[in-house]
Amino acid sequence: MLLPQTKEREYRFRLALRMGLPIFALIIALVSHTLVGNYDTLESSFYVESILLLVFSIYFILFLIYRGYDVKITDDVTKTFTREYLYKHIKKKLKLQGDYTLILVSIDNLNDINRLYGINNGDKVLEEISLWIANYLKSQKIENFPLGHIKGGDFILGLEGLKSEFTTILDLMCLKSSELKVENIEIKISGSIIDTEYSRDLNYLVENLFISQEENRNSKNTQAYEHINPNELELLVIDALKNRSLTIMKQDVFKNKSVAFSECFIKLKAKNSKLLYPKSYLKVINKLGLNIEYDLMILEQVLLFARHSQTPYALSISPTSLRNEKFIAKTKELLEESYQKVIFILSEQEYCSHISRYNSILKSLQKSGVLIAIDRLGAIHTSFLYLRELDVDIVRFDSYYSSKEKLKENENIIDGFNLMAHEKGIKSWIKNIEEDESFELVNKMNIDYKQGKYLSSLQEIYAS
Repeated sequence: MLLPQTKEREYRFRLALRMGLPIFALIIALVSHTLVGNYDTLESSFYVESILLLVFSIYFILFLIYRGYDVKITDDVTKTFTREYLYKHIKKKLKLQGDYTLILVSIDNLNDINRLYGINNGDKVLEEISLWIANYLKSQKIENFPLGHIKGGDFILGLEGLKSEFTTILDLMCLKSSELKVENIEIKISGSIIDTEYSRDLNYLVENLFISQEENRNSKNTQAYEHINPNELELLVIDALKNRSLTIMKQDVFKNKSVAFSECFIKLKAKNSKLLYPKSYLKVINKLGLNIEYDLMILEQVLLFARHSQTPYALSISPTSLRNEKFIAKTKELLEESYQKVIFILSEQEYCSHISRYNSILKSLQKSGVLIAIDRLGAIHTSFLYLRELDVDIVRFDSYYSSKEKLKENENIIDGFNLMAHEKGIKSWIKNIEEDESFELVNKMNIDYKQGKYLSSLQEIYAS
């Protein structure tokens, strides 16, 4: 729902009058009643006080009108509701206990548009897309809905009903946008949808919209996974960490025909004996700031088990934990006690610019027996930068390259990354090898470490 500036001014004016006029009317009624009933006995001070009351009530109304213009209802660029006003409106809807759906629509390439065509054209695109969204929904017989500009190129709109009623409309909107242009500027749009069956907390709903959208962008597999109520999920994760309830699986990684090390896979065990997978619980851990507690718990348990093993164990560690002094100190203490080598697998979307400090941290850990592996090479730009700039021990190719078709199609790319790694003295690693042909191709490419169901199955090594 777009609100023109003239209507917005009228709305603010009416709102101020609705708040101020009852007070003014009450004062007029009080003064009039007093005059009629006590005219003969009134003192002259009453008239002075009445005039002052009227003057202050008029001032109060004017003040409310003036303050009304300070309340931002619409965004200056898009002419849609501001985030603050949209959230206020939606929270009222959620309190009514009816079914309600939120849809996120994003301009994915807004940053590129601002960079290539200028901010003014970026603003024009925002306004045109907000109109396009409103007109498209109007063509689907959907009107009188709140539409707000959240941030950047992101818009959220609210619709009464469950998402099953609107999922097809969102899919068609995204398909229709494939050839969308604003003055020859190509627009890329994506979206996600959620309803109150997931939660009635607006913060949880909005957060899950962005998580679902990112998952849809990164995966062609649109199969739905189970949603747990976010309040319940947080309690389950906190309880699992508190009681150290988890299971650890391992899969061997081979160099030639020998086991070089094993990778660990972690699931948290909820108090109802239900297993929580990283896809669901890691976002909660990040949100609650429990990364260090979680990573240290896993490291302690793996090192405890590794005392009976001759091969190192590899485990994924949050880069934010790795750059934390408390985590580093505790890790060194644990390693000194165990005399065991471990491999930390790092994957990071955002590039850390403090590269010299990062390198010094890695070197100090390497002296304590930690090998550092960078994950998702060939898919995340950050992984390539870290291969180039960090002193790491291993790089692992993204699973995108693991099938025989992708190995054949991208042989030159893999060879290039592999050569770059070897020239720096870094080992290469590929996972998810699941068939004989893929294994033969990988062997020809001179990749150091191989992993997958073709070579080794998953084994449970610990269960609390």
